[in-house]
Amino acid sequence: MGTTPLQSGGVLGVCAPSSRFDPETLNRGIRVLEQLGLEVRVPEEIFQKKRYLAGDDKLRAGLINRLFSDPDIDAIICARGGFGAMRVLDHLNWNLIRHHTKPFIGFSDCTAILLSIIDQTGNKVIHGPNVVSFADAPQKTIDSFYGTIQDSVDAIKVSAGQIIKPGKCTGVLKGGNITTISHLLGTRFQPDFKNCVLFMEDIGEPAYKIDRMLTQMKMAGLFVGIRGVITGSFENCNNREYLEEILSEIFDEYSVPVLSGLDAGHGKINLSLCMGTDVEMDTVNSRIHWI
Repeated sequence: MGTTPLQSGGVLGVCAPSSRFDPETLNRGIRVLEQLGLEVRVPEEIFQKKRYLAGDDKLRAGLINRLFSDPDIDAIICARGGFGAMRVLDHLNWNLIRHHTKPFIGFSDCTAILLSIIDQTGNKVIHGPNVVSFADAPQKTIDSFYGTIQDSVDAIKVSAGQIIKPGKCTGVLKGGNITTISHLLGTRFQPDFKNCVLFMEDIGEPAYKIDRMLTQMKMAGLFVGIRGVITGSFENCNNREYLEEILSEIFDEYSVPVLSGLDAGHGKINLSLCMGTDVEMDTVNSRIHWI
């Protein structure tokens, strides 16, 4: 897939770009990562507090910059999501990040940083569990994460997938949390999805709000030039039964394949996805394959 493999003994640096977290849950997640043979380094800065944030914006961004520049850190993982990642984007050193390529791992609110790293630097990222997610993660989530950081996963079968629009496509896998993506519209960090296989997921958003966000993105031209769409979990989303119809309507004019049901996002199973690199999506075989 093109990520830098992280073998047993590799060093994970923890950052906290978003909300405050429960220290005990963090420690439980760290123990799971250590059981995989990884060394986890936890900077003191992540325990700072400012309102609902894990410290002020410059502190949270400064830690990410430092972890990227630290030669002893092999990969960086976010403590949790929530809110706050978009606030650090203006304080990140994109030139530094571009020249210190290492896996950056997270999801949910951390989508803002994942997409910006791809667009601002061309580096690849991993849409995968935050540290606190590992505290109660099922083995399938853990195994997927470990395989992805070792660069040994080349395909994922979407076993419970529903074909909304059939077809086959290739493109750069890119996306994340719908709410976070919608809040980047109109900023200099608005993502570019041209020639991309767009991945989307969310939690706690009723169908009409997802419809509204997707409609806004469409009206803003965000979907022009996409190659395909694959959706992950929509956890605790009221009127979940409407989503396939909404997706069909939103993407009807683009003549691209649309597949739902990938076990990635806020569901119990959160498969890790290497993003910023080419994949083939095939609705006939209901899978994505890194090429």
